[in-house]
Amino acid sequence: MNNQFLKNIFTSNRSLSSLVLRVPVGIILAAHGAQKLFGWFGGYGLEGTGQWMESIGLAPGFLMALLAGSAEFFGGIALILGLLTRPAALVSAFTMVIAIFSVHAANGLFMSNNGYEFALTLLAATSALAIQGGGKLSVDTLISEKLSPETK
Repeated sequence: MNNQFLKNIFTSNRSLSSLVLRVPVGIILAAHGAQKLFGWFGGYGLEGTGQWMESIGLAPGFLMALLAGSAEFFGGIALILGLLTRPAALVSAFTMVIAIFSVHAANGLFMSNNGYEFALTLLAATSALAIQGGGKLSVDTLISEKLSPETK
């Protein structure tokens, strides 16, 4: 694989600001994904989530639940670790765009009405991470340093 491509994926700013975003957003995404995939934390699992997704027009429901749950769960774990931060954040941001337009937009902004407030917040945070990368305390930075030892 092209070494410059890998450097672009793994290189990020060297501040701690990404850590402040990555960890809580990763926890939230992983927990929501676990609800969809495994039924943990009061979720409905793949079967129940798939049926709900089918009912709102996201078909096939089981596949959509699997995709959304995997993006959130595995993307969240990746963000917590700072591993493949940019791709994980990009996939998570895309998932939030789908959630906003397919579920929440018609309900207005506020969460109290099942609006898009929360999904928009996650979209903003994951977009920022897609731009700035994993930051100083991330697996991405360790990999980047191995790819470019002169940048330490």
